[in-house]
Amino acid sequence: MEASTTLLYSEQVTLNSLVQNLIYGSGAVGAILVVVGLLMIDAGTTRSENLYNSTIEKLVGFFLGFTTYFVIGFGFWAGQYYIMAGGTLGDAINDWWLGGALANSLAQHTDPAVFPGLNTFQIFVFFLACFAGIVNVLLHFSVSERMTASAYYITAVVATVVSSVLSWITWGSVGPLTNAGFHDFFGVGFVYLFPAGLAMALVPKLGQRPGMFEPHPKVPSYNAPSIGLAATGLLTIFAGLPMVILSCLFFFDPEALAVSVTMADTSVGIAFNNYGLAWAGGAITGAIISYRTRSYVYFLFGPLAGYVACASGFDVYLPWQAFLVALFAPVTSWAVYEFTLRRGIDEHKLFPLFLGAGVYGLIMVGLVKAGTPRGGYFGIEEGAFAFQHGQISILMQLAGIAICIGAGVLTGGILAFLLERTVGLRVPVEDQASGLDKLFWGLKADEKNVEPQAVGISSELGNSA
Repeated sequence: MEASTTLLYSEQVTLNSLVQNLIYGSGAVGAILVVVGLLMIDAGTTRSENLYNSTIEKLVGFFLGFTTYFVIGFGFWAGQYYIMAGGTLGDAINDWWLGGALANSLAQHTDPAVFPGLNTFQIFVFFLACFAGIVNVLLHFSVSERMTASAYYITAVVATVVSSVLSWITWGSVGPLTNAGFHDFFGVGFVYLFPAGLAMALVPKLGQRPGMFEPHPKVPSYNAPSIGLAATGLLTIFAGLPMVILSCLFFFDPEALAVSVTMADTSVGIAFNNYGLAWAGGAITGAIISYRTRSYVYFLFGPLAGYVACASGFDVYLPWQAFLVALFAPVTSWAVYEFTLRRGIDEHKLFPLFLGAGVYGLIMVGLVKAGTPRGGYFGIEEGAFAFQHGQISILMQLAGIAICIGAGVLTGGILAFLLERTVGLRVPVEDQASGLDKLFWGLKADEKNVEPQAVGISSELGNSA
């Protein structure tokens, strides 16, 4: 029997490559902590009679997005680097779909001339798949308790594919929009603005939850079971995101030179300090608004608003700039939140944070850091993909905002039209009021001796928000 010899490419499995693998692996851990934090926020703010059903739907939506990304999504994002190297988007999808050659190759058996740093790219599939799932979890905050499970799950799969295409266009360094000047360090566009756009199309179709704005015979008021648990979820997200930020950096020789995913000059320390000050600035202003309005919700919004507003510029801001941008972010969330309440729009999370603070943050990057060099790829000195050939511009920031929100609205509108006529879109109001946990799972909410905090009504209308 003739022995076979497998070539080993030691360049693919060096200690330096292992360190980078660990860095990007930690990003996946951070993303999972974000999911845990989001579920805790949901558990603290969702009506007890629907809590189990809401949690299960979020988890299923997460794993549908996660799986769909492995099947087809990563090839879209990786396609920008294939095009840079003279390949095509189709080549990237062929290599990186679930059955693709590179998705199933061992790094030490893969010639670096074919694909260097294979381990890192494979880990990046896991990392970005987590965020594909997070997009669906975030969307569920807008449609929870009102959208049928089948409609939501179909939407989750479609949303993953569309957000994957958006990641190619708007996140990286050589995608069509990013290479032209759009700057988004953290993926605010395809992770946050896109599901907010979906919600803009879906929420009007789903209507108000019983008890949210006016009493229902079975639900006098919409009550949050544990604001303390929601606050703990907030801190869990805060703990997980530094690892995600680290994974949004690329590292090159000498040793560990860090540039951002947008190829802007940055450093690990500056990016981390910008992140911390973004939370601090948002928390301070959020606390001021909360005390002035006597509404707890703005303190919870404050740190998140500061983070979301600065996330697109963690790599290019100086710490004092990030802090100032974050200070004003809760004001934008407050304005959007009050706008939705006064008009009876039952969406109190994505709109204030993403359409408020997220849009504000992307615009501020365009204003504060206009002209900052970025884009292209490290080591390329000329041509359309030369390192840092592009500059941040307010025009491209506005274009990116419009594309990401517009893609969400269009996708949501088409899905709403189709789902209403097929599997059904909205859970009947009486079922919502009776409680989906009991209806679907035979579970009964625990009786509370202490009245929970009512949510969803503006403090100016006489109740706590």
